[in-house]
Amino acid sequence: MTIRSDPENNEVRALLNLVDFSGKHVLEIGCGDGLLTWRYAEAAAHVTGIEPFEEAIGRANANRPDVLRGQVAFHHIDFEDFAAAREAETFDLAILSWSL
Repeated sequence: MTIRSDPENNEVRALLNLVDFSGKHVLEIGCGDGLLTWRYAEAAAHVTGIEPFEEAIGRANANRPDVLRGQVAFHHIDFEDFAAAREAETFDLAILSWSL
């Protein structure tokens, strides 16, 4: 049996109604395998997805649509290490979906 998360797209619809992604640089904390990322990334200028689970990042990179190759970057790292290792960087939006 396949479990499909949010088959009616309620989460995505709510997210897109609340946030304008147009031209924004987005940090997605806990991006998993990119399932949510693909649903909003085309509207954003750039998405940086971070995830501590290597297998999930592997799936995200493998399943990234070709149209998003230069627009979405995934990193196998947890938030604390990401914040400590990066130069000061500015994001317009941060998403923590399914991460808490």
